Parts: sequence; structure tokens; C-alpha cells
Amino acid sequence: MRAALLMSPALVPFVFGDAERSRLEELVEIDTTRSVTSIADVASRSAVELLITGWGVTSIGPEGLDGFPSLRAIVHWGGGVGFLDEEATARGILVSSARAANAIPVAEFTVAMITLAAKDAFWASRRYCAEQRFIDREAEFPRTGLYRSTIGIVGASTIGSLVIDRLAEADVDVLLFDPYASVETADRIGAELVADLRELAARSDILSIHAPETPATIGMVSADVLAALPDGATVINTARGALIDQEALVGQLQRGRLRAILDVTDPDVLEPGHPLYTLPNVFLTPHLAGSMGSELRRLGEAALAEVERFTAGRPFAHPMQP
Repeated sequence: MRAALLMSPALVPFVFGDAERSRLEELVEIDTTRSVTSIADVASRSAVELLITGWGVTSIGPEGLDGFPSLRAIVHWGGGVGFLDEEATARGILVSSARAANAIPVAEFTVAMITLAAKDAFWASRRYCAEQRFIDREAEFPRTGLYRSTIGIVGASTIGSLVIDRLAEADVDVLLFDPYASVETADRIGAELVADLRELAARSDILSIHAPETPATIGMVSADVLAALPDGATVINTARGALIDQEALVGQLQRGRLRAILDVTDPDVLEPGHPLYTLPNVFLTPHLAGSMGSELRRLGEAALAEVERFTAGRPFAHPMQP
């Protein structure tokens, strides 16, 4: 079976180690030393039956797919497959994604941030280093602690559900807002379903966002939702920056009413001098919650497992629609 790598060449050794590349070469006819980012640059396109795709790939539209008459499957070691034409599955092309594998580090990061936010760790550290004196924890941080706090989760996505699952080990109350989730689903994953996002915000000590970016979700964490949060609440965003009314959030932060832990912003890289860089009640990271470094190997292993299933004639473990 002829296969090709369609991904950033620089990422190949991070995603597929020597053992994984050797195994791919055993399973399919593939040159693991050659990877391209444009579908037009794939060699012997008419013979390719399997594409292994990843970050850096350019959009694949109908005309691109027309050049692959033998294509039977696409194994994507990233999360979303928005780069792929929506009609791919209508052509009978099977599509797999490593979304579940990529959700793991985001959930780990989120739970760590929830824990540190509840402990006031970032803000206590800044005060301690700035003032260089004894910190009376109970007097200066009376609301500190994860125990019996209320965590509001926006979106029962793969990541959101995994965060809720991991919070089951903590003594916290978990609220969920997701208009597509049922009460039964929320009960099963260990959360109380709340139908109104403002109500969820009003009851939350920490609000963590895990919804996808769609026309319906852009700006969903609105000025009204932010205003409903209790004084001292923390907003955590590891999803997409556009889901928050960023101007309203900055206003709340400048007034000192809220705190924020932001791994994503709108735009993803803020212009120099933006207030989110320097506000003392903001912990800002450069979009690092998802897989990076050694974690990329997990994505490669997940993709390799799907290739093994496909070549053995078995269904994908993680099929998805483009």
C-alpha cells in the first residue's frame, strides 16, 4: 500500500521516532525521510492510498482530492481536521484523528492550573517575591484552597470531559454548561448540568473553557457572563481566544475584580504592549497546553496504531468526520 507524509518536515523526528518510522516502512510503502506540506507536492499522487497528515499541512480542497484517485484513508496525528474538504468522507475516504491523544496534555495542564489557581499560587508568589517578607497565608489569602470549591466547565468536549473526569479525584463541585449535553451525560461524567452560562458563572470560583470555536461560540463568554462571576474568580482558557469577549475581560482584570490564566488569546499572539502581558492578575502562556516536545511522540504512536488497524483491515479506533 502506497502512503505519504503530509506535514511539517521539521516535526517528523519529534512525532515519529526511529522505531515508529521503521514500523511505518514495514506496514506501507512510504519514504519517511520525505514530508511535504502541500498536497500538490506529494509524489506519485495517483498511487497513494493512505495519507499521514499533521501540523503544517495546507488546506485540502476538492481539487486536491481529485488528484488522489486511489486515496482510501487519512490518518491525522493532530486534533482537528478543518484543513480537509468536508466532502472527503462522501468520497469514501476514511478519516482518523489523534484528538483523544492530544486532549491528554491539555487536560493535565488545565487541572494543574485549576489547582494552582485555587491555591492562589501565582498571586501569592508574585506578592512574596515583590515584598520579600513573611506572608500570613490565612490572613492575606482567606479563600485559598481547592477543597469544596466550585469549578465551572464550559463544553463537554473531549478535553472538557477529561478535565471533569480528573477532577473526580478532588473534593470539588463541578458544573457543566454545554447546550448539546444531556442531564444523563453530565451525571455520567460527574457534573451538574447548568442550562444558563451566566448562572454557571455566578456559581463558579473557577471558570474553565473547553468549547470549540464555531460561529455560535465566538464571544460566548461575554461581558455579561464575566460580570456574573464572583469577585476573585479565575477564568482559565485553553481553548480558543475568540471564545471570550477579550475587551470585557481586560476591563474586569484592570479593575482587579477577576483573575485569568490564559494559554490562548485573540489574536493568538498579542501585539506588543497589550495589557494582558503585564497585568499582575494574569498568568499568560504562549499556547503550550497542547502536545509539545516529548508529548508529540504520543500523537505519533496514536497515528501508528491507526495505520496498523487500517492495514490489517480493522476499523479506526478514532474515526471522525472532517
